[in-house]
Amino acid sequence: MTSAHEHIYILTGASRGMGLAMARQLLAPGNTVLTLARRVSGELAPLAASAGAALTQWSTDLTDGTAAATHLRGWLGDISPNRFATATLINNAGAIPAIVPLRDSRPADLANALRVGLEAPMLLTAAFLDATRDWPAQRKVLNISSGLGRKAMASQSAYCAAKAGMDHFTRCLTLDEAQLPNGAKVCSLAPGVIDTDMQVHLRGADAAAFPDRASFEQLKQSGQLTSPEEAARRVLAYLARADFGSEPVADVRQA
Repeated sequence: MTSAHEHIYILTGASRGMGLAMARQLLAPGNTVLTLARRVSGELAPLAASAGAALTQWSTDLTDGTAAATHLRGWLGDISPNRFATATLINNAGAIPAIVPLRDSRPADLANALRVGLEAPMLLTAAFLDATRDWPAQRKVLNISSGLGRKAMASQSAYCAAKAGMDHFTRCLTLDEAQLPNGAKVCSLAPGVIDTDMQVHLRGADAAAFPDRASFEQLKQSGQLTSPEEAARRVLAYLARADFGSEPVADVRQA
């Protein structure tokens, strides 16, 4: 293994919610952080400068996963293989289309949700693992999943399908990497129920189209939602565990 002491993190969906909170928390001395999001965050650059972290932000449309993956492969290819002690990809970005039954969904909304939530993570993971295959660093892939990938919900076909697909491709990836002497450790992790824009979106859905709206309203009213900052801390603590990857599909609440 390498004797380097620096760490590199690649994080998607870093412009808001738990993704932005994770980006803030990863900006520490010795860390290099690359973010991919629809918008560049104005607050991250000064945080990186004050923390002594290296930050690169890409304004990236993850509905074009092929372009994003090609860009990532080339960027990683310009890095010295011996520079980092660890290299981590965090696939956090996701998209929720209109909350309606599948029969009422717009084709473009469904396609975009699947591209951002499943296709882009697979393409980025493939690019990351290909570009770093000869690195001596410990490599990790953390896929941010959801309980909705493991529990069906009406009017959420695309989001549930994307997260279920993420879980299962992670299981397959675990088998692939187990064959290698320095294979990546991978996990698809459900982060719990977080107080983000997604929850606002779900609580504001048409109750006639979304039978579970009342349960999401109750989560908010009863104080059961985790803040993005606390959720980020829990997820990153799980990522840092010595046994990360021993369970390819996990839930931070059951850790």
